[in-house]
Amino acid sequence: MDLLVRSGQLVLPDRVERDWCLFARDGVIRWVGAHMDAPDGARVIDASRDIVMPGFVDVHVHGGAGADTMDATPEALRTMSAWYAAHGCTSYLATTMTASGADIVSALAAIKHHMASGEAGAEVLGAHVEGPYLNAKWCGAQSPALIRPADTAEYAAWFATGVVRLMTIAPEVAANAGMIATALSHNCQIALGHTDCTYAQGLAYFAQGANQTTHTYNAMRGLHHREPGLVGAVMDSADTFAQLIPDGIHVHPAAIRALYRAKGADRLAVITDAQRASGMPDGEYYDLGGQRTFVKDGRATLANGTLAGSVVTTDVAFRNILAATGCTLPEAARMCSDTPARSIGLGARKGRLTAGQDCDLVILDPVLTVVGTVVKGNYLPLINAPLQRVADASAGMG
Repeated sequence: MDLLVRSGQLVLPDRVERDWCLFARDGVIRWVGAHMDAPDGARVIDASRDIVMPGFVDVHVHGGAGADTMDATPEALRTMSAWYAAHGCTSYLATTMTASGADIVSALAAIKHHMASGEAGAEVLGAHVEGPYLNAKWCGAQSPALIRPADTAEYAAWFATGVVRLMTIAPEVAANAGMIATALSHNCQIALGHTDCTYAQGLAYFAQGANQTTHTYNAMRGLHHREPGLVGAVMDSADTFAQLIPDGIHVHPAAIRALYRAKGADRLAVITDAQRASGMPDGEYYDLGGQRTFVKDGRATLANGTLAGSVVTTDVAFRNILAATGCTLPEAARMCSDTPARSIGLGARKGRLTAGQDCDLVILDPVLTVVGTVVKGNYLPLINAPLQRVADASAGMG
């Protein structure tokens, strides 16, 4: 199918062009430029009053709208994909929790099935296995009772599914560092998180192939002037990526700015770390490794007050990173789209509005509210349909 999108502002990697068009065929961007007549039979989306950007890519998100990756059901992943797409996220890594080996296998099997199903909504790019190979000292909201050293047979079964694209580990635990090379050989990137890594250890594990930090600042040694810790290591490593949760709760705006200045838009990857309570009323929720979580006024915690993921959505995270850093629209787009995609080795087809990339778009009105989402050339009805204002000039918007 052919798709022509007419934009008010088209956000490219390095600039914003006004009144440009984007043309896609069979779900792939073929051309961007100042003017194009619609080919016969093409669907035309008139976003001439709006901002057209690459769809958001979230490499660390557990759930939303009452569903969670660890539910390990088709219904959960369908619900999550629809919820994320309604907020401009066009692709994501379904993220697991520290759990039993059998529960993680079940979640990975559900992810694999969903990826093959062709379901509508945000595209699942694979799995992010966060835990169980962590350091209990920095467990955060991960269940300390289920944290354990890496087991070769266990993680071999996970890699055998072919869907694991990212793993978070604490490499200073003796058994864990040995799996970095194995993960890389299975096209899986390694993130350092929930870890007590020192600055020197962090640099050493980056040299071994780990390429990013999980929710930087959270669940790791902080930056100290005599022991910079893992925060200092990622700030001081030009080629590494730093995940960040800009939800207004996990990280102070000044610390966000410091990380942005250290890493730049090409190495800071915005994530949500959202869990099943995203989009749900305040209240009590279960299943963070069997733990109860409590949500009040946008803050999710365990009973002891420990932060338990977030309830932020990608569109809010996008607006927050703009506000905290004062960056440009192209820079914010890179941090929310291109940089996360490149951090998991998918920058060749995700995260930019350039020819050859998948046609994944988020359409925002002038106040940066999501009014349309396109996933691989397919225009999706939004959950927040009353906000939708983008005109489709072709018949039948299904």
